[in-house]
Amino acid sequence: MSPRPFALHLTLAAAALMSSKAGLPISNGVWPSSRSDPDSSPGASGKSGPIPSPLWRGLPRGLAEELARFDPPAISAALDRAVIQAAGAYADGIEAYRIHPYRRPAEDECVVRRWGSTALLRHGALGHGAPEDAAPKSPALFVPSLLNRGWVLDLIPGRGMLSWLADHGVDPYRIEWGAPGAVERAFDIGDYVRRRLEPALDEVLRLTGRPPVLVGYCMGGLLALASALRRPASVAALALLATPWDFQIEGADRSAALAALYGAARPFLHALGELPIDMIQALFTTQDPIVALRKFRRFADMDPESPEAMAFVALEDWLNDGVALSLPAADEALLGWYGRNTTGRGVWRIDGAVVDPSTLATPSLVVVPSGDRIVPPASAASLADVLPACDRLDVPLGHIGMVVGRRARDALWSPLAEWIAAR
Repeated sequence: MSPRPFALHLTLAAAALMSSKAGLPISNGVWPSSRSDPDSSPGASGKSGPIPSPLWRGLPRGLAEELARFDPPAISAALDRAVIQAAGAYADGIEAYRIHPYRRPAEDECVVRRWGSTALLRHGALGHGAPEDAAPKSPALFVPSLLNRGWVLDLIPGRGMLSWLADHGVDPYRIEWGAPGAVERAFDIGDYVRRRLEPALDEVLRLTGRPPVLVGYCMGGLLALASALRRPASVAALALLATPWDFQIEGADRSAALAALYGAARPFLHALGELPIDMIQALFTTQDPIVALRKFRRFADMDPESPEAMAFVALEDWLNDGVALSLPAADEALLGWYGRNTTGRGVWRIDGAVVDPSTLATPSLVVVPSGDRIVPPASAASLADVLPACDRLDVPLGHIGMVVGRRARDALWSPLAEWIAAR
């Protein structure tokens, strides 16, 4: 695989690298200028150079003076070398990722039940289950986003979050939604709650004999919340990890822009019958257009046999392994949640009933990652303000880092295990 959509990432990287070359003339106001130009005057170094322009005043303090110490051709040549080096490192990093030997093992042995394209998996440390005489564990059902594979919650089997929780008093189950099949292509959010999540909840209850703690991640938290409100007797507690609620409390312009971009593409998507993963990736790439350029340049310098490189490849595989979204679900999420803030305004409904967190008596936990660039922290925190029996955990990590990062164990995994056990 390559970073998706690959053509977009290549174009953005090329634009970013070449913009520095294009911006160099602007920095001195009269570039290019030769030393023999009759309009040139002595620079800071005593050599002739371009006449200082009002544009210099827009540069950071000291940068104009630093540039004036060098001949324009020398600066241009140095910049050319830097651009070529950066582009080469980017290409090397992508190639190193593509040929890296790590491949995630199949999870067929973990599948408990299937409904259409959706699977329910059980994580006993992925094949390393507890002995029969071990103390009973607290069952928990993890609900990921519809947009991404749920295996990010156990990124490297045996070393990921769910494997760790399985060794620390939790009996973790996980939903894997899968790409929409013939039936799911007509599903809206309510269908996923009623016809996929709730049967999985019933299956966990049947297998364990106990209502599980329902744990929703990102968009999956909204589905988990809806199910907990509909089926309170089947849920021991509800934990919501980086789950958005008020989509206009922070970053309202970004939410509106995402909805507008999706709305403009809606006639084309109607012909496709779904929202393709590459378009989803493109929408979210707008939040950080050169993220691929930065991270693959870093990867080019990593030891390919290091644990750090393996973790990079595993995470990148997950990012590039997303699934399409059915159009009814995409309409509800992008036009409803993002565009009209149906959740925060209290008008989001499933089966005609408003999803109202203020009526939930079930114990709940809201996890707010302060470094989240996908779900604004204020949007996630807004749920803690309306849930009646709610604990709040602030995590000094990002949206993905809180489940896979090096500090995730202390920041999230451990307190989450303790909270689940206490419920």
